[in-house]
Amino acid sequence: MTESAVSVRRQAAAAARHVHPNRFVTLALMALVGCSTEESARATTTESARLDCSRQALALQVLGSGGPMIDDERASSGYVIWVQGESRLLIDAGGGIFQRFSQSSARLESLDAIALSHLHVDHSADLIALLKGGYFIGRTRALPVIGPSGSDLFPSTDAYLRALLDSTTGAYRYLSGYIEGGRGWFQLVPRVVDASSATPDLVFDRNGLQLQAVGVGHGHVPALGFVVTVSGRKIAFTGDQDGQSEAFVALARDADVLVAHHAIPETDDTALRALHMTPSAIGDLAAGIVPSRLVLSHHMQRALERRAQGEQAIRRRYQGPLDYANDLDCFVVE
Repeated sequence: MTESAVSVRRQAAAAARHVHPNRFVTLALMALVGCSTEESARATTTESARLDCSRQALALQVLGSGGPMIDDERASSGYVIWVQGESRLLIDAGGGIFQRFSQSSARLESLDAIALSHLHVDHSADLIALLKGGYFIGRTRALPVIGPSGSDLFPSTDAYLRALLDSTTGAYRYLSGYIEGGRGWFQLVPRVVDASSATPDLVFDRNGLQLQAVGVGHGHVPALGFVVTVSGRKIAFTGDQDGQSEAFVALARDADVLVAHHAIPETDDTALRALHMTPSAIGDLAAGIVPSRLVLSHHMQRALERRAQGEQAIRRRYQGPLDYANDLDCFVVE
């Protein structure tokens, strides 16, 4: 066995302690069949980076890289922003991120805010699970929960929290202390952003971390795109959108990392095109923003099955670095 193959096998063994078994199998097979060192490095770079995510000056960690389907062994949408080793911001809280949050070593105590791009289940279902876990941590400072305004089908973010936690009518009224605060509870402070507005809103600015939000098109669903700025570095999140928001493109321009949601294939001709970007639309968006790195997440199996076709469509418009996110992947922002 060559020295490079031994190195790959060692990397695969180390990664196995932190990744889903199916992904370890892929890495191990690559070592056994003698793939090139360059290919091996590409496959394990993110695995290695994951181990150091909480030690970086600035990093984005993907908690959930999947969508609402039960066919991909991924958690739904969720991301953590790490700053100087602290988990400062949670963006989205879809099903499954409760477990990933723990696996990432993120701490609810250190969060400055939670931001929800919209209130579809695959972006918000684990919020209540995190809050239940928060009862045991001894946190006292208030926690802002930032999210969109409502519509006839969706509550506003403050109404959503009341529907969960109101002391009389809430589905989880036994946790109503989060609404009232005091007596051992930390208080949730809702911040509602007008999802119909094309004017960016600075929704959080504290201790060197800024979060801006702007309304984006997601069919009839009130939805937001986000841009996080730390020390002049920008991490942009499309959220679920149709890619038609010029305001989001302007806000996110020259981002160091652009996280784009990859839910439908290029050939999709259904009404989903009004909700999500095709790969060519992702490419158009990236071409307008010109990020230093494009990270595709919120994968749906139907898009992954046509990955080659989709990537070709993206590459006709955007030629920069491109990554496909998996749960717990970490992207260091230099």
